[in-house]
Amino acid sequence: MKKNKICVIGLGYVGLPLAVHLSKHFELVGFDKNEELILNLKRNIDKTNETKKSELKNSKILFTSEISDLESCNVYIVTVPTPIDSKNNPLITSLIEATKIIASKIKNDDLVIYESTVFPGCTEEICIPLIEKISRKKLNKNFYAGYSPERIDPGLSKHKLSNQVKVVSGSNKKAEEKIQKIYKKIINKGIFVAKNIKVAEAAKIIENTQRDINIAFINEVS
Repeated sequence: MKKNKICVIGLGYVGLPLAVHLSKHFELVGFDKNEELILNLKRNIDKTNETKKSELKNSKILFTSEISDLESCNVYIVTVPTPIDSKNNPLITSLIEATKIIASKIKNDDLVIYESTVFPGCTEEICIPLIEKISRKKLNKNFYAGYSPERIDPGLSKHKLSNQVKVVSGSNKKAEEKIQKIYKKIINKGIFVAKNIKVAEAAKIIENTQRDINIAFINEVS
């Protein structure tokens, strides 16, 4: 069986801790288009404060902003930001850009996992068709995909990557099994397999909404 070489695309407060944890078990490339960020990480500096300097120093991650360094990867995990605009519409520019990069490098039997917060349907209706169009490869025939929402609570919170249940979903059973095997290496609280990709996407939206409602309610009470 071919060993997994993972590329985490987007090295913010979600992608960097994920990359550090995965690098303990897999060969790891950390990609971000922000050259200053990459330079800082090569100096073991994390301005998000989500990882320790010693963790970065010992991680053996190849930090890069060069697309050519993705050539030998066979698993791509997308953790780029997906903010909203002034009218609360999702801005998926970075997600599209990351997808195009993957599509230019994807090979037969490769796996793409999206972790960025998206609306239900985004992975299957926008991202996967874009990969198919650019790469001329077919989902579940030439490559596989899945969605696993990030659940990190940034800052000083105790709710971090390894101590929360990880929701996963795949484009088929083979994808599900591959994704589970990867995350089981780093998740202590267990894996929950969603019925399909849209359900996993919806779970993230519901969790974010519930958090926002609770914060708004407590603010009103105070």
